[in-house]
Amino acid sequence: MVIKTDELPVAAPAEGAREPSSQAGGKGRPGAAVLPSVMLLNGDCPESLKREERAAEPPRENGLDESEPGEETTGQEVIVIQDTGFSVKILAPGIEPFSLQVSPQEMVQEIHQVLMDREDTCHRTCFSLHLDGNMLDHFSELRSVEGLQEGSVLRVVEEPYTVREARIHVRHVRDLLKSLDPSDAFNGVDCNSLSFLSVFTDGDLGDSGKRKKGLEMDPIDCTPPEYILPGSRERPLCPLQPQNRDWKPLQCLKVLTMSGWNPPPGNRKMHGDLMYLFVITAEDRQVSITASTRGFYLNQSTAYHFNPKPASPRFLSHSLVELLNQISPTFKKNFAVLQKKRVQRHPFERIATPFQVYSWTAPQAEHAMDCVRAEDAYTSRLGYEEHIPGQTRDWNEELQTTRELPRKNLPERLLRERAIFKVHSDFTAAATRGAMAVIDGNVMAINPSEETKMQMFIWNNIFFSLGFDVRDHYKDFGGDVAAYVAPTNDLNGVRTYNAVDVEGLYTLGTVVVDYRGYRVTAQSIIPGILERDQEQSVIYGSIDFGKTVMSHPRYLELLERTSRPLKILRHRVLNDRGEEVELCSSVECKGIIGNDGRHYILDLLRTFPPDLNFLPVPGEALPEECTRAGFPRAHRHKLCCLRQELVDAFVEHRYLLFMKLAALQLMQQKASKMENPTTLENGDPPSSEPKPEDPPGPEAGSEEEGGSASGLAKVKELAETIASDDGTADPRSREVIRNACKAVGSISCTAFDVRFNPDIFSPGVRFPESCQEEVRDQKQLLKDAAAFLLSCQIPGLKIGIGELITRSAKHIFKTYLQGVELSGLSAAISHFLNCFLSSYPNPVAHLPADELISKKRNRRRRNRPPGAADNTAWAVMTPQELWKNICQEAKNYFGFSLECETVDQAVETYGLQKITLLREISLKTGIQILLKEYSFDSRHKPAFTEEDVLNIFPVVKHVNPKASDAFHFFQSGQAKVQQGFLKEGCELINEALNLFNNVYGAMHVEICACLRLLARLHYIMGDYAEALSNQQKAVLMSERVMGIEHPNTIQEYMHLALYCFASSQLSTALSLLYRARYLTLLVFGEDHPEMALLDNNIGLVLHGVMEYDLSLRFLENALAVSTKYHGPKSLKVALSHHLVARVYESKAEFRSALQHEKEGYTIYKTQLGEDHEKTKESSEYLKCLTQQAVALQRTMNEIYRNGSSANIPPLKFTAPSMASVLEQLNVINGILFIPLSQKDLENLKAEVARRHQLQEAGKNRDKAEEPMATEPEPAGVPEDSASQPQAAKDPSSPGLQG
Repeated sequence: MVIKTDELPVAAPAEGAREPSSQAGGKGRPGAAVLPSVMLLNGDCPESLKREERAAEPPRENGLDESEPGEETTGQEVIVIQDTGFSVKILAPGIEPFSLQVSPQEMVQEIHQVLMDREDTCHRTCFSLHLDGNMLDHFSELRSVEGLQEGSVLRVVEEPYTVREARIHVRHVRDLLKSLDPSDAFNGVDCNSLSFLSVFTDGDLGDSGKRKKGLEMDPIDCTPPEYILPGSRERPLCPLQPQNRDWKPLQCLKVLTMSGWNPPPGNRKMHGDLMYLFVITAEDRQVSITASTRGFYLNQSTAYHFNPKPASPRFLSHSLVELLNQISPTFKKNFAVLQKKRVQRHPFERIATPFQVYSWTAPQAEHAMDCVRAEDAYTSRLGYEEHIPGQTRDWNEELQTTRELPRKNLPERLLRERAIFKVHSDFTAAATRGAMAVIDGNVMAINPSEETKMQMFIWNNIFFSLGFDVRDHYKDFGGDVAAYVAPTNDLNGVRTYNAVDVEGLYTLGTVVVDYRGYRVTAQSIIPGILERDQEQSVIYGSIDFGKTVMSHPRYLELLERTSRPLKILRHRVLNDRGEEVELCSSVECKGIIGNDGRHYILDLLRTFPPDLNFLPVPGEALPEECTRAGFPRAHRHKLCCLRQELVDAFVEHRYLLFMKLAALQLMQQKASKMENPTTLENGDPPSSEPKPEDPPGPEAGSEEEGGSASGLAKVKELAETIASDDGTADPRSREVIRNACKAVGSISCTAFDVRFNPDIFSPGVRFPESCQEEVRDQKQLLKDAAAFLLSCQIPGLKIGIGELITRSAKHIFKTYLQGVELSGLSAAISHFLNCFLSSYPNPVAHLPADELISKKRNRRRRNRPPGAADNTAWAVMTPQELWKNICQEAKNYFGFSLECETVDQAVETYGLQKITLLREISLKTGIQILLKEYSFDSRHKPAFTEEDVLNIFPVVKHVNPKASDAFHFFQSGQAKVQQGFLKEGCELINEALNLFNNVYGAMHVEICACLRLLARLHYIMGDYAEALSNQQKAVLMSERVMGIEHPNTIQEYMHLALYCFASSQLSTALSLLYRARYLTLLVFGEDHPEMALLDNNIGLVLHGVMEYDLSLRFLENALAVSTKYHGPKSLKVALSHHLVARVYESKAEFRSALQHEKEGYTIYKTQLGEDHEKTKESSEYLKCLTQQAVALQRTMNEIYRNGSSANIPPLKFTAPSMASVLEQLNVINGILFIPLSQKDLENLKAEVARRHQLQEAGKNRDKAEEPMATEPEPAGVPEDSASQPQAAKDPSSPGLQG
């Protein structure tokens, strides 16, 4: 596929740092206001739509989509080479030859992987591939192999084993035996995670054989479980992880483990012995096996007697599986069944995820012997280093080298981004393991003589430090509290600088791990940093928060290139000698040149400007919006800063204001010219210059809509002219732009450019006298941002009381856990949970048995690992004390007064659920609990025992590297779809999917969004089978990478249910909807706005299968929820009334039907007017209902009059047709098909063409200083109107909020 890059920007915008399906609200944001009129996705909110609109715009002065210098120009074509695949024949020992489809870009190694996964060749690991007698190199691409073509024969040749290959083979056999066992997923190991979709679809999806059953309307069981019916108070936990039939383990062997006779003695090595295994077969036969260079055979050793001679049968097999097949009939039978089941599973249920996902619940599992896990635990396996040469990995070198890879064209960028992503996910896994080892006390400190809190560690070339204030570094910022917050701020800084991706500027690999109450920062190590003092190393920035400050021209040059996208102002500060020093970052940001000559920046904790609402500064007053809300409030630390999203939103807001002000002034000038044609050239600026705090009201530009639009267009043109500085703009126009710039706080007076000085209000930082005016303006800008946060952003958010409670509890839990030694961990956690959630008034903590507590502990106090405190203060906590502390914490930290003293009062007062609070606290702290029903409300026994706490996992924060090209294809595809070009959109999204797979591998959050959109497009274009296939993948992926009950997963289940219904798989559609409702109840409870959509879906499907009474329960609940959240007069409520009326009509209860439809009609009439199509439809339906009611009444009268001899015409009670139910399902899920007349199509086509010409003209202008964004494009329509007579749109309903 050939794509011109001028359709998409080249460099990744920093907005790419958020997910494409980001749910951040678009409230109060420009762009959210003017949405294109043809839309599609109800899973994607205005935020992402806003970005799609921007995808087609030229870059603008302050935007984040500035191309990096040195990248190719947008006119240049990028050719995405899609090499066509071909098939080769594979000859493997012992099986029939088979053909395999391959692609030229694949490596030989990938064929190895395929063969190791195939059912009939999976037991081989140590082999090579030969073409015409020549061995193929593992790492060469197929296209570079001479003579390899369609129909070539590749022979599988068994190779001799080495110790490494033998270990890999045993590992692989273990993985095959465990392939259906979910224990690795429950234990959070090796990037395994859970998925339950197959339990609810029963292999139905896309299975055409079974699909007919819905059509024939066989009786299907529609009864939902009691606990998901509206109004049910029961919230069971066990259905969260239903038992999968395939998990019932097929036992192939009882034990497979390393023998105690390892390693082989010297004389046996010289006979080719590599290692010994010990096996107990399912028939209870104990055997000892030798792994030799030639393969595997039985030896004569026993547990206590070493005899390496071969035993009978003297069978040498190159594969361990073949040997076990020979000696155990049960193994042979069960292994074959197991592999059949394994390959039948969807690949997405088996592929490893890029980052580990942990489950907060797990069933009780038998602990089985596992040689591989045992070996992993007791060898220093530092992230698979036995599989790579050179032992431990030099993480810093890997992270920086991947960034230095070339990126001039698409193939290079894909290779670079894939390498960056792979190294990052490996680094995150290694850093997580290391952090846990540090807290568990398994790593020696590099400063062992210092106090525990001050210790630092190096493990596997990663540097670890604890989140405590070492050497009073943060004394002026809040001490330990500031030291705890700083790592996450720093990580956000690293994330942002990585997203801007400036060549020559390097950041450290950074991962922040919270584990057992401690915060650990893991960083890659700058070469040479450990040999010298920090004072000598730092050549830019400050090591003492602004007392001594240094600068460096190369750092200024590099950071200058980040200043526009990050909105950071280049500024001057004074050092301790009163000299001016120029910086382009906060003073804490340090520059160090490593021994490798690279320019590193670190300590990026103040990349974003401070939040003045939480930073009282003597002598500085905040705007009225802030003081009215009780700000500024003193916070525990002084590192509160604005999120990047907020900074972007504020700048967007200012940009819109800038445009309005300039347009208003231009119109005033135009008006005054008409009144007084002889004005002076340099007339005074308009006196009615509005201040930024009171933006022009609607009346300002509303002489007529057209006037305002043309005014904005003029401003754009004018600003471009001034920015290009060719002297053609007249002085009065320059004055207009200058005034608008000044009013919105732009640092340039010829173009819109808002940036922040991150050092304003930093304690200890002083500014030169000459900069006082600039400093004053910057202070004002920060105050305006603080006010904007309160007046524009926060009103769009709801305060979640449950979130406040669990976050406060998490803060307390953190310090609580720090005082617990390892042997008391499960007792301490269960005691905390009892105090937090159980109604039992006085739970007692179970201390470890007294005789096990050593009395000699205190002498070695200084050297204890961080997680080995030995006090038992935690055991005296009571529920009353904990809840008092939670209320105190909510007040101090969040400024919110909780009106409750116990968990039961909290549940009663705020309508919370204990199960939801349990889920939240477990996810936030990494607790894993046993899957069972907990009696929270029992006053006779505590809800939790220490046996219920199964594990504690780390909570990991890390950088998410982006696939920038794929992301642009995705955005362009979304933009095309919104304009109605579904086919082109579909092609672009497919291309994005290929590129995402190229960079991320098969599993990733962004691939999930891609699949969801593809499914929606195929559904709209009528290809239900393809929609089902893509949406099934989206659900599986969401379960695996986000979690089985993540809000995103719930939404994916709902989409899949819709496509199942459309494909006539009715019972599957219902079980998916019931699953979605169960998860919503567990995560949010009944009282959630999204419940209305869910219940409307369930009600409609039940209506379709003629379960009228059940259907009414759900639809009436949906009506109640919609009324509560959207008001009784909203259009959603009108639609709800109509759906309820339809069911009453089917039940022949016309009075109730009329009553509901009248309500709906009244809403349509008042909201939309009598002439609106909806109002007319409702009116027609009312007439129809009235006629039916009259006919029924007549019949009843006839019966009363004439008794049984009455002559009754049969009444027509029609069951709803599937088509009509599907139509309503589409409406409530935001898919409207709009038939367009030929004339409409012509008009829209002409409009699109006109816009396209304008856009092309704009592109040809000089881009370097383009300060404006173009307006959102209007909706287009499919070009081929004959093949696509319908556009689709979506009245963008709000997505589930996580």
